[in-house]
Amino acid sequence: MLANAGRAMPDELKFEGDKRFFTAALDRADLIVHGRNSYEDQPNSPGRKRIILTRKINAIAPDPSNARATLWNPAGASFEAACDHAGVDSGTIAIIGGPAVFEMFMDRYDTFWLSQAPRVNLPGGVPCFPGVPRHSPQEILAAHGLRAGESQVLDIADGITVTPWRRTI
Repeated sequence: MLANAGRAMPDELKFEGDKRFFTAALDRADLIVHGRNSYEDQPNSPGRKRIILTRKINAIAPDPSNARATLWNPAGASFEAACDHAGVDSGTIAIIGGPAVFEMFMDRYDTFWLSQAPRVNLPGGVPCFPGVPRHSPQEILAAHGLRAGESQVLDIADGITVTPWRRTI
């Protein structure tokens, strides 16, 4: 789960090691892609170029509240067109979710970083991918041609890990 039943990321899922890993990855990205409810809310957030998925527009539009953001409706325009509008034609793109956004890019990831907090239980929470809990996140990633690499421990006390899942086909 990546959020609780109220669709919010609870404090139980916030770990300093994971936050540092996430922030560093976003700082290296040339573009951030996320749904309308996802936002990293960090000091560097306003300076990051981003594409925000929404159904409130027909295709692509500038975000009136953020000059560095492009609004994109995938039903009306290609991802490539949204990237072009955002002024990004190469580099690292960070997809930060939620579940529908992750699913949309499942067959395009070079690497998906799966963080896990094994001691946290969020009954009725928002799963990281459509199909969870019927299938595990690992099964879903593997079904899309990704294979687990070596996990890194981000927080020893709470058992927090992150595992790179890389494209194999």
